[in-house]
Amino acid sequence: MSNLVIEKLLAKTRRTDVPEFHSGDTVRVHVKIREGDKERLQAFEGVVIKRDKGPQASFTVRKISFGQGVERIFPLHSKVIDKVDVVRSSKVRRAKLYYLRGLKAKRRACATSSRGPFASAICDREAALVLCAALSS
Repeated sequence: MSNLVIEKLLAKTRRTDVPEFHSGDTVRVHVKIREGDKERLQAFEGVVIKRDKGPQASFTVRKISFGQGVERIFPLHSKVIDKVDVVRSSKVRRAKLYYLRGLKAKRRACATSSRGPFASAICDREAALVLCAALSS
């Protein structure tokens, strides 16, 4: 009985305008920030490293800001989120990308390479360019 009541309450607050995205995708989350009596939007762009399912669904976005890693957890059905844009879609083999915390920028770019038939060739080309630049300097 109580489950039916809870599900009805959660159905009222559930959002339907959130696009489909997975771990490894780069997203831009527009968050409503309230400062005094003013309200503005702030964008937070990064890689989705975790996505939880269920009625209290949330997702974790990680970005590098001034050389420091910043992670932020967003409740999926929150009123604070204005919109979510998928900037880039990537194919990864894990559901939780916690290993990205220890990687450097170029390795991270290769680890979350784009989906498509030439994704591995692009990643190998980027790695070769980085290697050539390191050897030439």
